[in-house]
Amino acid sequence: MKLKNTLGIAIGTLVAATSFGALAQGQGAVEGEIFAKKEYYDSQRDFKNDGNLFGGSVGYFLTDDVELRLGYDTVHNVRADDGRNIKGQDLALDALYHFNNPGDLLRPYLSAGFSDQSIGQNGSGRNHSTFANLGGGAKLYFTENFYARAGVEAQYNIDQGDTEWAPSVGIGVNFGGGSKPVAPAPVAEVCSDADNDGVCDNVDKCPDTPANVTVDADGCPAVAEVVRVELDVKFDFDKSVVKPNSYGDIKNLADFMQQYPSTRTTVEGHTDSVGPDAYNQKLSQRRANAVKDVLVNKYGVGSSRVNSVGYGESRPVADNATEAGRAVNRRVEAQVEAQAK
Repeated sequence: MKLKNTLGIAIGTLVAATSFGALAQGQGAVEGEIFAKKEYYDSQRDFKNDGNLFGGSVGYFLTDDVELRLGYDTVHNVRADDGRNIKGQDLALDALYHFNNPGDLLRPYLSAGFSDQSIGQNGSGRNHSTFANLGGGAKLYFTENFYARAGVEAQYNIDQGDTEWAPSVGIGVNFGGGSKPVAPAPVAEVCSDADNDGVCDNVDKCPDTPANVTVDADGCPAVAEVVRVELDVKFDFDKSVVKPNSYGDIKNLADFMQQYPSTRTTVEGHTDSVGPDAYNQKLSQRRANAVKDVLVNKYGVGSSRVNSVGYGESRPVADNATEAGRAVNRRVEAQVEAQAK
């Protein structure tokens, strides 16, 4: 009972310290899981059969890759040679190192740690043992904060010198961690009022037009004609490869920038809403980089004149509830403006 109370306090403390508001899978995130294990006991145990273990765990990500996990399970369906039921429980503390990046669909891991086991033994009351654990497996994230896990552990009994094996499966939730990046707010356009008369300059026949500025028939600064070219490149689902039928549109943008050598552009990548936010963010950046690569390496636009930014699924232009809408949202956009000569 004392072990259960200790685990409950630890879980409550971690959950209370974490907000559900931010769902990035990284440093500061908490994962809660329920799991089932199949325990293959060493023959020295003299058990008739192997055990089924059921329990739960809570983990805290110290970094984007390293998780400290506390787990508790109870032993079921084990019988001694004389037919008596064997009961017990395990309390474990493990460190997990995850591969790939937070937000990826699949995150393999390696684990290492220690566990304390209290279990009924044939003819000798309860047996308490300390185990050193070493394992591995993978977590599959269906969404930003729901995952399934499969793994296996080798458990070395430090007190008795034997080794046991425990494959396991589990389902869990992930919450907390770092906040999602927020797009900068647009800067408001402010008119000039140099003479402090309470109205924008150059409105009433432009009395404040400075010298040596080209003016129109009313004496106001002449506005050069603005010319613009826009780009909209579509991508297949979960792909970041530029399709050949988009090269012509990209070349038109490149030709425009060659005609106006002072221009610069930002290539903006986007995705539909399928998949975790963090994965879509990276996919959108790869799409933007792919279009930039065509502009720079195929059509000769200077690399310093092209910026690439991924916005993930945050800026849809169509309904993500339909396949047609999602196809429209899988895009890269860019535009360039210049004053006509």
